[in-house]
Amino acid sequence: MSGDAIQTLKELTKYLKIAGKTAYRFASEGNVPGFKVGSSWRFRKSESDR
Repeated sequence: MSGDAIQTLKELTKYLKIAGKTAYRFASEGNVPGFKVGSSWRFRKSESDR
């Protein structure tokens, strides 16, 4: 299912057309819903679309 697709931070920056530092800050502050796998951020594409 494409709604359940998981994106890395780099993929999210390309998708939202924002800088990597901005995406990391948004994720850290909870402005973009995400979760950590080890030390790496992951994002559900369906949540990024909202």
